[in-house]
Amino acid sequence: MSAVADQPLARNAADADADGRVLVRVRNLKKHFPITSGIVIQRQVGAVKAVDGISFDIYEGETLGLVGESGCGKSTTGRTVLQLYEPTAGSVQLREDGELRELTEMKGEDLRRMRRRMQMIFQDPYASLNPRMSVGRIVSEPLRIHKTMERNEQEGYVEHLLERVGLNPYFVNRYPHEFSGGQRQRIGIARALALEPGFIVADEPISALDVSIQAQVVNLLEDLQEELNLTYLFIAHDLSMVRHICDRVAVMYLGKIVELAPADQLYENPLHPYTQALLSAVPVPDPMREKRAQRIILTGDVPSPSNPPEGCNFNTRCPVRFGLCYDAPDPGLIEASPGHFVACHRVG
Repeated sequence: MSAVADQPLARNAADADADGRVLVRVRNLKKHFPITSGIVIQRQVGAVKAVDGISFDIYEGETLGLVGESGCGKSTTGRTVLQLYEPTAGSVQLREDGELRELTEMKGEDLRRMRRRMQMIFQDPYASLNPRMSVGRIVSEPLRIHKTMERNEQEGYVEHLLERVGLNPYFVNRYPHEFSGGQRQRIGIARALALEPGFIVADEPISALDVSIQAQVVNLLEDLQEELNLTYLFIAHDLSMVRHICDRVAVMYLGKIVELAPADQLYENPLHPYTQALLSAVPVPDPMREKRAQRIILTGDVPSPSNPPEGCNFNTRCPVRFGLCYDAPDPGLIEASPGHFVACHRVG
């Protein structure tokens, strides 16, 4: 077993060409939000460690799933990767013209240009669309901001985008309140596609939708990925959906990645106790297997990200914790088998 430092977190350790296909590389990424005290003169008295030193690679054309409990730092990770939040520390690189470019060092026009290559689909289709703007203005807004297309060409292009996501192009002059939740999310997807990005962060894009609509939106994302060679960071709670759509899955707990593996490998052989607990809660369609399934019930509450426990972050709730979990430093990701990384002292 080998410890992970700066080596690529590849889906297969024998993959000799891994670096050439890395689209996004994240190393030791941190995002801490300051806690301040005082009314007139404010001083920092602590920090919420929303993302606390995570590393992963995303390969061209793949979907990396990011799962975990609410408040574990999934959405913050997505926004920090896109530089919507300024990282506290760490590195985020995006490939452009065959070369990995460091986003955290970019400012002004350089970062603005790179933003065309990375976009976001937001969780809430009711809050992410401006109610005062027509669908046409919403979808064409990225084109106006980045000045990538003449105004007389935008109308036809917007209609083409609406058709591509399964909406009638005649809806271009309607407003968001005239659409259902699923239709609004399709508008958000069309907006994300406007600049023809290569990388999209999908921040729980189906969690606010009816179950009957979720499959349609997921199928649309898969079709668009195949057609446009898109790469996704797919943030979600629904573990069954993640297995369906994702090539690899990263499991987060309290600001850290505790396990990262190909989807089938993770679901069939979870190594971290937290991953095992999460997967034990997934319903099984076979009634006989459901009866035999053993649920792992975690006790206690998730610790505060402003005051995480010493040692392993999971030691306050882990059913198999032992002395090393408290005394030793955080274990960090270890490659337990080719492409399967886990942060656990028992595995190491």
